[in-house]
Amino acid sequence: VQLQASGGGLVQAGDSLRLSCVVTGRIFSSYIMGWFRQAPGKERAFVAAINWTGDSTYYADSVKGRSTISRDNAKNTVYLQIDSLKPEDTAIYYCAASYGRTWTTSRNDAFEYDYWGQGTLVTVSS
Repeated sequence: VQLQASGGGLVQAGDSLRLSCVVTGRIFSSYIMGWFRQAPGKERAFVAAINWTGDSTYYADSVKGRSTISRDNAKNTVYLQIDSLKPEDTAIYYCAASYGRTWTTSRNDAFEYDYWGQGTLVTVSS
């Protein structure tokens, strides 16, 4: 299973950005998908997750209300859009896939994710 994240870049505070992650190697719709991020000098943190069908999502408080996670199972792709970007959103963003887990107990725990992408850097200037 391989995950390829893209869409990062240098943006200004207040801008929006949409990240994409393409998954290959297994049936995409069998995975819970998540986004995590790691800011300089900090530990990796949960951002958002989406269940297998896309009808249930979960967000970290830090992005709730200005972020949308979605998936297209026909394209094996998960997306993360963040609006009203802030300098504190600067981080490397990682997509991850979780297989065979329970949605309500696994969605925001990095240890419950089995596969990880290489990360895409988002830098927000003030």
